[in-house]
Amino acid sequence: MEKLQSVEQFKEISSQEAAVFMFSADWCPDCRVIEQILPRIEADFPSFSFYYVDRDQFIDLCGELEIFGIPSFLAFVNGQEVERFVSKDRKSQEEIEAFLTKAESHF
Repeated sequence: MEKLQSVEQFKEISSQEAAVFMFSADWCPDCRVIEQILPRIEADFPSFSFYYVDRDQFIDLCGELEIFGIPSFLAFVNGQEVERFVSKDRKSQEEIEAFLTKAESHF
């Protein structure tokens, strides 16, 4: 998963790609739990590009997007946010896959 480098990059990617942004932080224990399943999830959903967004580095962007809990996910297709899975709760592999399956329906 590529790490987001700038707000400008976020704007460019979200407007041009089918992309999923995972909002996370190094100190977040629930984020660490799902890290081991992410490569498999990325492989199972090749229609999306996946990006890691460090919540601490992009706190203003998180506020703008109303990301108040991590780990959280946003999906964009054709320049539009199509799905969001945003909460402070731990996410299971099944929940993430259901979110991505729903996001794929927007193609």
